[in-house]
Amino acid sequence: MRAQLRLLQATTLVSTLDRFAMPPMLVAIAASLDVPLTQVVTAAGAYFLVYGLGQPLWGFASDRYGRVRVLRTSLVVAGALSLVSALSPTVLVLGILRGLAGGFFGAAYPSALIYLGDTVAPARRQQAITGLMVGVAVGTAAASAGAGLLADVATWRLPFVITGSAALVLAVLLARLPEPAGAAARTTARASVATIARSRVTLLVLLFAFVEGVVLLGALTLLPTAVESSGASTTVAGAVTGVYGLAVLLGSSSVGRLSLAWHPARLILLGAACAALATGLLAVSQRPAVAVVVAVLLGIAWPAMHSSLQTWATEVLPQSRAVVVSFFAAALFVGSAIGAIVVAGLADEGRFAVVYGAYAALAVPLGIGAWAARRRWHRPVEQQEP
Repeated sequence: MRAQLRLLQATTLVSTLDRFAMPPMLVAIAASLDVPLTQVVTAAGAYFLVYGLGQPLWGFASDRYGRVRVLRTSLVVAGALSLVSALSPTVLVLGILRGLAGGFFGAAYPSALIYLGDTVAPARRQQAITGLMVGVAVGTAAASAGAGLLADVATWRLPFVITGSAALVLAVLLARLPEPAGAAARTTARASVATIARSRVTLLVLLFAFVEGVVLLGALTLLPTAVESSGASTTVAGAVTGVYGLAVLLGSSSVGRLSLAWHPARLILLGAACAALATGLLAVSQRPAVAVVVAVLLGIAWPAMHSSLQTWATEVLPQSRAVVVSFFAAALFVGSAIGAIVVAGLADEGRFAVVYGAYAALAVPLGIGAWAARRRWHRPVEQQEP
């Protein structure tokens, strides 16, 4: 299982590398293409929007054609689109190509999550899922620091060439990953959707994912731009954001150990508290020194709250796991996209105090609501798990 986890970590690394390559380069892209920052923020939002909306389709396809087959195919197409997006002559073309690339890269992380749900017992699942975040952490750190640096010293187009090439290589390596046993014994897409619609707890988990996307991913997407608004360079802003990846890397290890002793509700409350404090601080000041503290707090919030909600999503309806997880990811990234697009005008005006104040206000009810709901929920005895 360790070798399989390494491949899945590589999958999350490459997809995260592509997902977080654009935020540190928003200002550089706007200057290069001679367009307002609002248009580039909207193009970045298109990536997350298509990424999120495509999730249910990947869940259905995963059930029908197999986890590994769908994952490898999506990476081939995503890699090609990322390479082509590096040639974009206008912000409109860039937005379209990045949106399509996001749609296909969208299969990567949920597929890895579903795979662990299929192959790891519930008692060890959150630890395995937290371990999966190592790939997310490394990808986030590398993209945040590296993309900004490359945009400064070379061109903003180069990071897309790197992520596209890496996706094509990974698609070949994933041939070593065996298909989970019993993958054919899944419910139909229609039955899964109907089951989800009747499950109040599942709908509640999806609502939490949506709000989490607005708060955590929204705060992270605009972090480099907020730092640059204080006068910092693209490289400095990217490096500050890279601290987030390092914090996730260290936080994942600690949360993985805590998950064996702590109830998931406590981890959710810890993550929400860190998110509220982080966004509240950034509402007060966007200076690099403050942003470093914010990045660390967000890096703790992600594995603590997000991994707990993700694990919950794999447990609520085991026979419809692929579809539930895909809807969870859809809710997360649609929330992120809508959140980014709604505040794009405020970001263009440099009103980050308002933007991050709103994120902080959302983090409080998210944490309290998710903590209370997860504390009351218990896995039904009759559910059959691997």
